[in-house]
Amino acid sequence: MMKDLYHALVFPFCAAFAGLAHSQSVIDIPTRPGVTQRLLVIKPSNPRATVILFAGGHGGLGIFPNGSFKWGDGNFLIRSRQYFAERNLNVVIVDAPSDRQNLAGFRQTPEHLADLKAVISWAREQDKIPVWLVGTSRGTQSAAFVATQLRQPDGPDGLVLTSTILKDDKGRPVPAMPLEQLAIPTLVVHHEQDGCSHCFYADIGPLKDKLAHLPRHELLTIKGGANRGDPCDAFAYHGYNGLEKEVVGQIADWILASGK
Repeated sequence: MMKDLYHALVFPFCAAFAGLAHSQSVIDIPTRPGVTQRLLVIKPSNPRATVILFAGGHGGLGIFPNGSFKWGDGNFLIRSRQYFAERNLNVVIVDAPSDRQNLAGFRQTPEHLADLKAVISWAREQDKIPVWLVGTSRGTQSAAFVATQLRQPDGPDGLVLTSTILKDDKGRPVPAMPLEQLAIPTLVVHHEQDGCSHCFYADIGPLKDKLAHLPRHELLTIKGGANRGDPCDAFAYHGYNGLEKEVVGQIADWILASGK
């Protein structure tokens, strides 16, 4: 029945990263009535967990059938996707749904929640392994919102927030969400020199406080790397420029050590 429910249009292709071949495909799965959600899926040969990645910005990646991107290929998580796969993690990259061009103003809506509930269910059904949500910048507003709204078996097994939106004059920042409802391992990754006004490291206290009830949680503070362009862009400290492999490696270690 699950296979019927999640019958999808699949565009398979292959690519090699760092000499390692991984199975890759672009998949459209049905979510809401008349709506599909496009995913880029990378599968290593022996996956131990799945990470669903949420890019920042407006989140409208425009994934093409060949796995390329109309927008966002420089985003920290998107450009680092191969490093997750090299650590035996399935990678699922989320685009905007078929009824939208992007996720601006959409990340904390019932429709977004419905789409991502379907994505989590589809991902969990594939390999019967833990499913984690990993967001960066505005992607943390998607990941955290979904994690606070869905409990298992519908919700994720773990949460990773990188360059979290701590202040937001256009919407609800992550610390203002009902994080006390979380009951899953949660890792926060933040650059100490992040210059984005939504993500100053000095503002991280309320987020730490609201996660203190969790049996397993941690703040991973990053320093150094390169800083280029707008402080909120992906190649500033905000996007862990020059430290991608190291940061993803620490995230992967934390996920795999959780046993979830």
